[in-house]
Amino acid sequence: MDNSATGNTDFEIRAQDTICINESQLQHKWYHNIKYLIVGVLFGIVFVKAEVISWFRIQEMFRLQSFHMYGIIGSAIAVGILSVWLIKKFNIRTIYGEPITFTPKKFNKGQIYGGLIFGLGWGLTGACPGPLFVQIGTGATVVAVVLLSAIAGTWMYGKLRDNLPH
Repeated sequence: MDNSATGNTDFEIRAQDTICINESQLQHKWYHNIKYLIVGVLFGIVFVKAEVISWFRIQEMFRLQSFHMYGIIGSAIAVGILSVWLIKKFNIRTIYGEPITFTPKKFNKGQIYGGLIFGLGWGLTGACPGPLFVQIGTGATVVAVVLLSAIAGTWMYGKLRDNLPH
């Protein structure tokens, strides 16, 4: 199905519909976002204390010298699985009463290539996108280069997405 009026392909229309399903339709004042800032700061503190942002810990992980990071990643996966199961089982809604929906993801070989590029970048820089801001906040300002590179890579992916293997 091609929507000629908007120039969107069938894939893009489905992607837009999927995004709209989980996006809040409620409008709030700017100060409602302060709670996210507070949670983000607390999450950053946990990252620092757990040494998730440590370049040395990340290198240990990729050299298979320490279980530390694998334990953290495994714990995050377990919490995610449990959270999704609880949301589905008890039909949990957002704090504003909106339903939370999950849409199935379709596997394609481009995810393999993307994962390899992501892992290579992670191993070379010692920085994953999650803790980049925390690393910069702790004074590792050189990580701003990695952040700008991540933004450039995301932009490049957006430009090339239709021509990439899927």
